Amino acid sequence: MATNEEIAKQVVEAIGGEENIQSIAHCATRLRVMVHDHEKVDVEAVEEIEKVKGAFYNSGQYQIIFGTGTVNRIYEAVTNQGVSGTTKSDMKEESKKQGTTFQRAIRTFGDVFVPIIPVLVATGLFMGLRGLITQEQVLALFGLTPDSISDNFLLFTEVLTDTAFVFLPALVAWSTFRVFGGTPVIGLVLGLMLVSPALPNAWDVAGGGAEPLYFLGFIPVIGYQGSVLPAFFAGMVGAKVEKYFRKRVPEALDLIVTPFLVLLIMITLSLFALGPVLHLVENWIFEGTKALLELPLGLSGLIIGFFHQIIVITGVHHIFNFLEIQLLENLNYNPFNPIITASIAAQGGAALAVGVKSKSKKMKALAYPSSLSAFLGITEPAIFGVNLRHGKPFIMGLIGGGVAGFLAALFNLQATGMAITVIPGTLLYLNEQLFIYLIVNIVAIAVAFTLTYLFGYKETTEK
Repeated sequence: MATNEEIAKQVVEAIGGEENIQSIAHCATRLRVMVHDHEKVDVEAVEEIEKVKGAFYNSGQYQIIFGTGTVNRIYEAVTNQGVSGTTKSDMKEESKKQGTTFQRAIRTFGDVFVPIIPVLVATGLFMGLRGLITQEQVLALFGLTPDSISDNFLLFTEVLTDTAFVFLPALVAWSTFRVFGGTPVIGLVLGLMLVSPALPNAWDVAGGGAEPLYFLGFIPVIGYQGSVLPAFFAGMVGAKVEKYFRKRVPEALDLIVTPFLVLLIMITLSLFALGPVLHLVENWIFEGTKALLELPLGLSGLIIGFFHQIIVITGVHHIFNFLEIQLLENLNYNPFNPIITASIAAQGGAALAVGVKSKSKKMKALAYPSSLSAFLGITEPAIFGVNLRHGKPFIMGLIGGGVAGFLAALFNLQATGMAITVIPGTLLYLNEQLFIYLIVNIVAIAVAFTLTYLFGYKETTEK
């Protein structure tokens, strides 16, 4: 077995040598390389390198899939050879002119939300655990009833489950300022202003317990607890406003004047213009998604379950983070998660079938870890390394995702959180839904595996 240092040398050689590398960075699963001359890259040679689970060109970058953990070690080995690494933000600046306008917009949206996802995952797990330990059946095992739980304990669980969503605008504004080159702490304070207790609480207004403040008799002003778009655009515009003043305010006054002007201008703009308009747009997006999810007879699951992994290929699936946040915020549950879980599990089932049927040791070594990665919620190795490479396994995976997504919608599965799926996603269903959730995943894997094994893969396709 080759060492990481040897693999790193092979990677550098296959992409045209050190002189052809413009910049290199990595994300959770992929080594991302920008090159000077695309013609010098030997993609087939890259794919033959040990531990490589797939390689493709997207959004101005050659992306080489190694998988979680491995990619960090390979990146370190590459940079140890003298290849200049770069941060993902630097690479974003280099590649911001590449790809379509839509691709660049979605890439930026992803850059904003990826750092926030871990706390939302943790919050989802807290919600699942609270749902488990407050179930009447679980409490009965310990001789307790729901009345046995103290109010103080329930208050403690609310701190765990509600904080991230109450202050979500602060997190979004902080991250948006960071991505667009502003001072993150200014974004954080601006986001906190959007949920100031001095403003009518958005949830109280929605529930009829409070009324908006009306300025000039027609501009409704409320807090934006749980909202995303107002904070996102406030952060984007605010970072540009900050850059404008940084260039014009004398250095001796910059520390005092710039934050003052940015916060004054942006909170005024946010509360009286951006907020009311974008909050309305946000509601339209939510209602549209909800309408799709409410299609009868499981049709929503069939449609989303089939098409979700196609959208993953395009790289614009980060926008679903926003939709899931809105669903959790408005419904207190997430019907989108079990459907995309079905589509993810199915791609893992298809890759597993390729591994079982293939006689190639290299393909088995690629397919088995890729299927495991999918069962842990990450499908890129399975899609790009196995299924899409052979074509039909990917299609069989889409069919499996549609069938299992149909079941998820038909049985009205509802996650308590977001951002984790398949095996880790089990933690979002630690209630009476757990059995159905497991059935949906088993069906997704079984359908995709069977179709791929019988019709979707032949040994000759490897050549």
